[in-house]
Amino acid sequence: MTTTVYARVESPLGELLLVGEVPAGGPDAAGAAGVRLRSLSVPGQKGGAVVEDGWRRDPEAFAEIARQLEAYFAGRSTRFDVPLAQGAGTEFQRRVWAALESIPYGSTVSYGEVAALVGASGAGVRAVGTAIGRNPLLVVRPCHRVIGADGALRGYAGGLERKRLLLGIEGGAG
Repeated sequence: MTTTVYARVESPLGELLLVGEVPAGGPDAAGAAGVRLRSLSVPGQKGGAVVEDGWRRDPEAFAEIARQLEAYFAGRSTRFDVPLAQGAGTEFQRRVWAALESIPYGSTVSYGEVAALVGASGAGVRAVGTAIGRNPLLVVRPCHRVIGADGALRGYAGGLERKRLLLGIEGGAG
């Protein structure tokens, strides 16, 4: 059994909503703060998390994640090291999300390149785009690094302006 906790953190993208799970085993089961990050969403995000009844507000549980986000936005960090919840998603979505995690900081790849990484060809590019759009961990799982084959910014659940800002932070195309 897990407890769902949440916190709100200010960022250049607006107020981020962090949602996590605290395992029944407590802090030893999920790192120092005891929380595994399940969702990171921005205001107005398509499919973003919404605080539900029964969730507990617990900013302290997210202190380390908030510190890492602050360092990332300030350009002092290029990666995240936070425990992640075993979130939902189909097996295909989880493969796509794992591929996103392999895209280096400051780099961009096309949707077709992600499709090739997960073994989806041809029409599979559309399915990859759908899976990327359902990524529950914006910023931490870098779906903003995926662009059109022509180099254009395409589809971002948090909005193209936020995608542009994230790529600018990383010194990539924006």
